[in-house]
Amino acid sequence: MGDLFEHDASAALVGRAQQVGRICDFLASPDRGGALLLSGQAGVGKTALLDTAADVVSSTGTRVLRAAGVEFEAEVSYSGLNQLLFPLSESFGDLDSIHSEALRVALGFGSGPPPDRLIVSSATLMLLRQAASAERLLLIIDDLPWLDSASAAVLGFVARRLDGSRVGFLGAMRSGSETFFSRVGLPEYEVPPLDGKASRELLDVRFPALAERVRERLLAVAEGNPLALLELPTALSGQQQAALESLPAVLPLSQRLQALFVSRVSVLPAPARRLLLLATLDGTGDLGVIQAAARQAGHDGGLEALAPAEQDRLVHFEEATRRLVFRHPLISSAVVAACTTAERRSAHRALAHVLMDHPERRAWHLGEASVEPDEEVATLLEQAARLIAARGNAGGAVAALVRGADLSPRASDRARRLAEAAYIGADATGDLRGVSELLENARRADPGLVDSLHSAAAAVYLTINSGGDIDTAHRLLVGAIESGVHRYDAKDAALIEAFHLLLLLCFYSGRAELWPPFYTALARLRPEPPALLSVASKTFSDPARSGVAALEQLQSILSGLPEESDPGRIVRIGTASLYPDRLADVREPSWKVVLQGRDGGPARRTLGALMHLCLGDFLSGRWDECDELADEGIQLCEESGYGFFTWYFWYCRAVVAAPRGDDATAERLVDQITRFATPRGVGTALHYALHVRTIADLGRGDFEGAFQHASAVSPPGTFASHVPHALWVAMDLVEAAVRTNRRAEAVAHVRAIRETGIAEFSPRLALLAGCAAALCAEDDEEAVRLFDTALAVPGLERWPFDLARVRLAYGERLRRARGNADCRGPLSMAHDSFSLLGARPWMERAAKELRASGWVAPRTAAVESGVLTPQERQIAELAASGLSNKQIAERLYLSHRTIGAHLYQIFPKLGISSRAALRDALAHLEGTP
Repeated sequence: MGDLFEHDASAALVGRAQQVGRICDFLASPDRGGALLLSGQAGVGKTALLDTAADVVSSTGTRVLRAAGVEFEAEVSYSGLNQLLFPLSESFGDLDSIHSEALRVALGFGSGPPPDRLIVSSATLMLLRQAASAERLLLIIDDLPWLDSASAAVLGFVARRLDGSRVGFLGAMRSGSETFFSRVGLPEYEVPPLDGKASRELLDVRFPALAERVRERLLAVAEGNPLALLELPTALSGQQQAALESLPAVLPLSQRLQALFVSRVSVLPAPARRLLLLATLDGTGDLGVIQAAARQAGHDGGLEALAPAEQDRLVHFEEATRRLVFRHPLISSAVVAACTTAERRSAHRALAHVLMDHPERRAWHLGEASVEPDEEVATLLEQAARLIAARGNAGGAVAALVRGADLSPRASDRARRLAEAAYIGADATGDLRGVSELLENARRADPGLVDSLHSAAAAVYLTINSGGDIDTAHRLLVGAIESGVHRYDAKDAALIEAFHLLLLLCFYSGRAELWPPFYTALARLRPEPPALLSVASKTFSDPARSGVAALEQLQSILSGLPEESDPGRIVRIGTASLYPDRLADVREPSWKVVLQGRDGGPARRTLGALMHLCLGDFLSGRWDECDELADEGIQLCEESGYGFFTWYFWYCRAVVAAPRGDDATAERLVDQITRFATPRGVGTALHYALHVRTIADLGRGDFEGAFQHASAVSPPGTFASHVPHALWVAMDLVEAAVRTNRRAEAVAHVRAIRETGIAEFSPRLALLAGCAAALCAEDDEEAVRLFDTALAVPGLERWPFDLARVRLAYGERLRRARGNADCRGPLSMAHDSFSLLGARPWMERAAKELRASGWVAPRTAAVESGVLTPQERQIAELAASGLSNKQIAERLYLSHRTIGAHLYQIFPKLGISSRAALRDALAHLEGTP
């Protein structure tokens, strides 16, 4: 029966496999009998487990008798026992006359003096054992605390005497309930809340149309309570479910939840309810704040008034932190539901009075306490919104601005605040449908809002993410910047935000003609452009010409990055660091942004950080992680509405697939990028697609195709104006030109590389520039000298694919110039690196050269020697210390799958097959000369 129970229950209940297993164990033996009590918070699903147990055991031939405690019958003696035993009433006559008569009188089937309770208890036990002689019995009692005391005493007597019988007893009660059953030592199993995965699954099944931001809020408030997960969405309007309307600070309860929770709050004394309301609206649980607000509101009695709420397990006190904690968030919702609007406003005013030193919280309470428009309060909310946004809480900033707009006496101020809320929402939250409505409301409030910077910026995000073209978005934003009233004040936050967005639009276009309005406006900023904007305008626009000049200023910005907490600024620093090859410096902060995003942080910022991590992973050889994070980015684009940015992640997946020889995947993704970018005018996406095709062509030896594709990014002999990715294909173009006998084109491009000075931009570009020059050298000795110089640049191991390519080119030249012996070193190292990266076509190119030199290509030098890379050594040591893959991933800002992949490579290098052998293997490695 246990297997059947588990199978059926698993299909019916989400996330309850463990609880099902526990009840299975109890019900497995048909002859064991005994009792089990299920406890848990209200709404956790105890009744659902009881129902499932009843259904399944009935199908196996067990007879189920059920009863449930009922509040209004709690004073009626033996009412619960009557429910339970009524189906057996015809069998009362099978008992001896004393016990039969006692049961009849107790349960209201006969008249006479009240029977002795011990006789009633014995009669019940005898009746049940007798009924179980023919078929097993299972007694199921729900809501044990509401059983009348007489029935509870009898059933407690019975439950303790069922071992060895064919009668089982399964009861349910709320955790912490004081009942007869909890005092008699019966086995108890507490039903826990659902875990995060099961909670999300339950919401997805029942409410698939919920907006992701709303879903995250509900998951946080419900805390795994199944009833809350099923009922909270029903109390929200359709607009709220779709995130087109802001959710209240305290979520409303459905009628069913109100019946469950509000009734417990409503019976509390008035002083306790008033203090709970202050605690709910304050939200911090700070006893000092609650007590001060109570005095301000004129409430007497002090915190001692909360004793009834503590006794009913609605709240508890944390002595160490002096905080009041609600047992479940829904209790605070019940507190709000149980009070009047006037009481709520009064509590908000009291809290605002005692929070003078906390401007954000004070502004919010004043806003909630206000009924009529109030410009002073609206201004405080606007100021608070900016402080909140600076900490990365975009949703909170939007809510504060919208409330400020509601309280704005003038239509122009209302429109301005709604437009700013729309911009913050578009730039950070991922709620583009809500943004559209905010913009529409702003325009209704002030039809002359067309030149608002925030309005234009929000409209840009809506345009590009709804299929609009870059040129339209560019004209819209340039018009707002050129016709605004900001006077080009560099301290105007809205203006600087607009500049950063215009920088991106110009970059996405991939065309020089869209940049002049940006540079003209930038030159008019007074007193000067902010440092980060100034750097990005050089390193991200036309880095071949202006990037080197910004390196010192970029380094100054990067030096302050460890203390940076603003996710928007972190992403922008990553943008400025992309083409100077400084993404490694932004890796740790970018991971923090991604982790915040996974916990509900701003989707737009998360996407930016994911982009930079993916590009950094490609360059640094973390190709598996690049794939994994790109998939995460694609999914987030779909969920958040930021569909425009999907092409970035298609590129990241394709640029890994191409060198690995997965031509089908690379070509499919490149086709998707091309179809997406062409009608929208996203020229940079087309350049990125050409880069993928260039790498694929070079790997399989199609040098003609590689030349055509690289030349389409930037013609030989020049770096196309404002095409940053021309830096990434510079060596590719030279190699393809040399291999297709286009020496003049190759020489011209090497000259352009030298004249632009890109070797000064980063060590990686110095490596590629040196290799390009060596490939064109006519004299073999000069070529060797140039290769040696290029490979002597410090720190090249950070770019394993590029380093391996240069070693391959070096080995190829050495084999043709000097014969076999000298070429084998660089060719072997290139072969090993390609092997570890999984770059099969490139590995085959290196193997072919090695075979031509007369040497059979080794499996990999790294594997044969057992040498670990620095990162592998770090991972191995952490794993040997006992850390799990997840813990190592969190410490190194990698994914747990990446850690697993590394360990998969580490074990054979060390000659071991398990984690347990790591410590000894590392010790042996230390002692190896």
